[in-house]
Amino acid sequence: MINARITGLASYAPEDILDNEMLSKMVDTNDEWITTRVGIKERRILREPGKGSSYLGIKAVERLLESTGTKPEDVDLLICATSNPDYRFPSTGSIIAHSCNMTNAYSYDIQAACAGFLVALEDGSAYIRSGLRKKVVVVAAEKMSSMTNYNDRSTCPLFGDGAAAMMLEPTDDNAGILEGVFHIDGNGLEHLWMPAGGSVLPASHETIDAQQHFVIQDGRNVYKNAVTDMLESSLEVMEKAGVTIDDIDWFIPHQANLRIIEAVGSRLGIDPAKVLVNIEKYGNTSAASIPLCMDEYRERFKKGDRIVLTAFGAGFTWGALYIIWDI
Repeated sequence: MINARITGLASYAPEDILDNEMLSKMVDTNDEWITTRVGIKERRILREPGKGSSYLGIKAVERLLESTGTKPEDVDLLICATSNPDYRFPSTGSIIAHSCNMTNAYSYDIQAACAGFLVALEDGSAYIRSGLRKKVVVVAAEKMSSMTNYNDRSTCPLFGDGAAAMMLEPTDDNAGILEGVFHIDGNGLEHLWMPAGGSVLPASHETIDAQQHFVIQDGRNVYKNAVTDMLESSLEVMEKAGVTIDDIDWFIPHQANLRIIEAVGSRLGIDPAKVLVNIEKYGNTSAASIPLCMDEYRERFKKGDRIVLTAFGAGFTWGALYIIWDI
């Protein structure tokens, strides 16, 4: 059986930092309030005019190609996970592929909110397993600052900008992206969403005046569902893979809220040292958060390490992947 192994990983975050002290001068908040509630100290912001999520994705993919010694024309497919596309059309993935000179690659976007990278990995893995593609790049690129209301003290401390990219290639070994589980519950719609800008409520003077083009979140409802759903999907994917929590070397959850991460880890019964966290430096970068965290800690990984990834986002959409590291 052919599996999709991970052969490369790279990330990019903008240089400009927005820390809690700076944020406290923009809105009624402070470092203690933010740190105790979500565990975030700073986040990266893409400030250059005229640059969107594709700019972040291009930087991450260029680093991926360089670090793996891959020629752009050898890439068969690029899948981009984003909730912040440059435009409603064309796809952000097509912009990234073109800018990176991937002349032989097909490309498209997927939108699965904060779970987008995991969904895109499963898509990429399916292309590899089927034999349709041999070299697939999965990139998550999120300019979250573009949908953040910096007058809303409940949401503006949460989000940052960033991107990360992963290379998938075929292997005969029992390694790579091995098992996945995904779920969706449409009842979560109005608990985490952007009301305007789509076909239901197109942009107008009224929607702009009502500040309906920013992310809106019911924090309490999201917290409760995120903890339960990431926990259950992690247990489900481990059962599917035939492993237990004692077999897992690393647990990498979506970096949305430190309290959510700690609650899920505690209920799983996993050693806290195996739970990887970098939310304090980047905030919630949506689909980019898991691969951004993986890239930061990748020197700790060794070949054969068993890893569980889990994410929860708008939709509600959530799931988990079980992978075996093979670099």
